[in-house]
Amino acid sequence: MNQSPKHLIKILEDNGFIFKRSKGSHQLFHNPNTNKTVIVPVHGGKDMKKGTFLAIIKQAGIEKNNID
Repeated sequence: MNQSPKHLIKILEDNGFIFKRSKGSHQLFHNPNTNKTVIVPVHGGKDMKKGTFLAIIKQAGIEKNNID
């Protein structure tokens, strides 16, 4: 499973999330249809921990089987 922030951002954008702003190494994405907001940590080229990756997916309301 690819756990890079870049991959997560692509999943979010494919599910209707729009980039709103960033502060430091965190980017905020919002979905106007579901009115959900998630924050994605982007720390250089490092992959996220699996728990963090899946927690953001869960907060966004995206099914785990819909990723990849």
